[in-house]
Amino acid sequence: MNNFEARGWIQVNPEDDFNFYWANVQNIRNIFSIESGYRLSDDQFINHFPNHMELTRKDLMVKNIKRYRKDLEKEGSPLAEKDENGRFVHLDFIPQTFMLPSDYNLFVEEFRKNPNTTWIMKPCGKARGIGIFLVNKLSQLKKWSRDGKTNVFTPPTAKETYVISKYIDNPLLIGGKKFDLRLYVLVTSFKPLKCYMYKLGFCRFCTVKYNANVNELDNMFVHLTNVSIQKQGEDYNSIHGGKWTVQNLRLFLEGTRGKEIADKLFDEINWLTVHSLKAVSGCISNDRHCFECYGYDIIIDDNLKPWLIEVNASPSLTATTSSDRIMKYKLISDVINIVIPPGELPDVRWSRIPAKENLGSFDILYDEELAQADILTQEIKSRVGQATGTRGARDSKRTTSTWK
Repeated sequence: MNNFEARGWIQVNPEDDFNFYWANVQNIRNIFSIESGYRLSDDQFINHFPNHMELTRKDLMVKNIKRYRKDLEKEGSPLAEKDENGRFVHLDFIPQTFMLPSDYNLFVEEFRKNPNTTWIMKPCGKARGIGIFLVNKLSQLKKWSRDGKTNVFTPPTAKETYVISKYIDNPLLIGGKKFDLRLYVLVTSFKPLKCYMYKLGFCRFCTVKYNANVNELDNMFVHLTNVSIQKQGEDYNSIHGGKWTVQNLRLFLEGTRGKEIADKLFDEINWLTVHSLKAVSGCISNDRHCFECYGYDIIIDDNLKPWLIEVNASPSLTATTSSDRIMKYKLISDVINIVIPPGELPDVRWSRIPAKENLGSFDILYDEELAQADILTQEIKSRVGQATGTRGARDSKRTTSTWK
């Protein structure tokens, strides 16, 4: 029995009146297109924001994060602080990235500064590891391009753009194998920002031990963690699916590196998640009928620094193992309980904080309204503290507005 039937909900066709629509990305385009003339009512919810691609298309995500950092810099925000090498101290969480073809000359200039660096090339509009390859010579790009004789980069099709990013060639390894994190983040509003982190994320491991040797650049079983690629390998284990829970990762890190270091890593993951969402909050169409459960892909390097690789609008909800099936069923159930609390009728005007029992395995990651209220409270406490000689705001501890 699926989540909808368990609630006694009745399935209808998309063209009929609905209260809750778990739609694919194409259907979202149709619903929100000007031509359709479709108007959603107050008792209708849908699972994507109209222009979610501002976060979930690789090139747009990078563009928006770069713009966010520049805006903070112009404002003189302490968040935009840079070190002596010109790197952002607090917002350096995406690998150096260029858009192709538009940034080709800038990329060549950077490549020539460090000619031994490996780069990873990805088509902007594809998923599941399709069309990805690694390069460590400019000649590989020219050869791959349709017109290698000119200095102007030409992608294989005019419509297809690519991102090329500095490859994280020092990934944290467990058992000698590379892995990434798949974390689920629910957003119910971008303005004000309200987001939740799912506790039951997982690690996806490569089936072949990591080797940074240039001769292995074409071996995707070494470099790409996508399950759709790894399950084609002869070493793939269909029982555990090459997956490990986030809880197991945390226990492993606490045991090998210490609790303080493990806590710092997960704080940094929460930090980069919130700021990636803030980076697009100004350009996402914040339709109150919408919510979205994003699949965040994060790689941890051997310095225990997390890097945001990409954000998926339609993270796979098909199960590869029995534990996967249980987790994803629970994920969908917990998402629904936050969007439409049990016993409540669907109502987009409902904007209260979900009851603790309805959060399931989600934690409140950030609630902008509560955070602003907290800041106000801290300021009042601080003033009172100064007036009475007490420490005031410095005594403040973690609040419900954010993980911090």
